[in-house]
Amino acid sequence: MRSDKWLEGLTDNWLVLHGLLLEYKGSRFQVDTLIIAHEKIYLSDVKNYEGDYYLEDDKWFTITHPNLKNPMHQLIRCETLLQQLLLELGYKNPIESYLTFNNPEFHLYMTTLNPTIIFPAQLNRFLKKLNLRPKKLNSDYHKLAQQLASLHIIESPYSRLPPYSFEQVKKGLLCRDCRKYLLEVFNGKFTCGHCGCRESVDAALMRNVKEYRMLFPDRKITTKDIFEWCDQVISKKTIRRVLLRNFTLKGFGPSSNYE
Repeated sequence: MRSDKWLEGLTDNWLVLHGLLLEYKGSRFQVDTLIIAHEKIYLSDVKNYEGDYYLEDDKWFTITHPNLKNPMHQLIRCETLLQQLLLELGYKNPIESYLTFNNPEFHLYMTTLNPTIIFPAQLNRFLKKLNLRPKKLNSDYHKLAQQLASLHIIESPYSRLPPYSFEQVKKGLLCRDCRKYLLEVFNGKFTCGHCGCRESVDAALMRNVKEYRMLFPDRKITTKDIFEWCDQVISKKTIRRVLLRNFTLKGFGPSSNYE
């Protein structure tokens, strides 16, 4: 995972959980990285944003997107629900939350300092700060980690969907982070007009192919269907190139498909 790499400098005096999907009283929330330390819990929402962003008066924007979703709001919601869940489990450990950016090509222009934001150039210093708390964890902390891991929701959200067909489902490319539809391409990358997330065309296509396979396991993977599944945003030439790189071509002509 992209959220794992930056934590390789941590000592062994930590318990780290990644990618938890939890629920508290009907509200689900995603935890990118949870670091359990002695008498404290660190919550990190990891973002892989790229490019220049601006923050003024609680508003996030880029030159091309004047009204982006503020990622701090998601972090605050996550911290609030996690704190309530921990209290229900009998733990009163304070939570220290951070919005962590790990892409060296990211920069945020701010008018005021925000200590809850960690930039790529600050990651090593942040790890050194964490490693100043060398106290080993007792069995209570391991029990907490096990409880949270056991509460991780692994059921597919698609299992609760009503019956559907390929013809009925809305087509298009969804943003990797906020799940809004991607409509713009800049310098060979899709850019989300809602949160500003950027992703290469090849990566976005393969992600969409995986979703297609999950939703329609009985359908064959063909250039024509993937072209339609992406709402014709990606050319058939690009789709063929990416599919040939990642799958095996079976058959020839209109009946050909990829496995």
